[in-house]
Amino acid sequence: MIKVLLIDDHEMVRMGVSAYLSTQKDIEVVGEASDGDSGSKLALEKDVDVILMDLLMEKMNGIEATKKIMAKKPESKIIVLTSFIDDEMVIPVIEAGAFSYLLKTTSAADIAKAIRAAANGEPVVESKVATKMMNKMRSHQVKLLHEELTARELDVLLLIGDGKTNSEIAEHLYIGIKTVKTHVSNILHKLDLDDRTQLAIYAHRHGLVK
Repeated sequence: MIKVLLIDDHEMVRMGVSAYLSTQKDIEVVGEASDGDSGSKLALEKDVDVILMDLLMEKMNGIEATKKIMAKKPESKIIVLTSFIDDEMVIPVIEAGAFSYLLKTTSAADIAKAIRAAANGEPVVESKVATKMMNKMRSHQVKLLHEELTARELDVLLLIGDGKTNSEIAEHLYIGIKTVKTHVSNILHKLDLDDRTQLAIYAHRHGLVK
């Protein structure tokens, strides 16, 4: 039997989901809560397999509740069930440890399937949400790669993009050849590239040089 906890501030949602799940022979609703604070406490107190979590609630939202639960019970399988697919809601709750992400337009049957999948360690993510996550990951990765470079490393990368040799870079920045080579090595590592040619291409591709 899969034990489920419902955390949602809309009584009708809880009633509707609970009523449907009660018809499933392998699923049992063992608790309900109308806010993130009481819901997270129930999640930590009860023996629960899967948690259905709303996002916008009083006292404590779904993101904070997810963080609280995962901090104490990292094995928890939390399925977000919400109407929101905004970046400021999707990414934080996934980063907080949510296992699956469904919209409230999802059919009751598909919610039950997602519960079974979560219990088996298989996440289910709404397609629109999955697209947002991938786009965010791509832009975040590019941003992180740039942020890892120090100001001097960025100077060296720009000069490489301009086709400068190590000697020319050393002369331009008033540093030694060995220091230039060290910077080049660090840049290659941080940007996960193999050689100077790839560095030059990277610099041009990302608009760092014209």
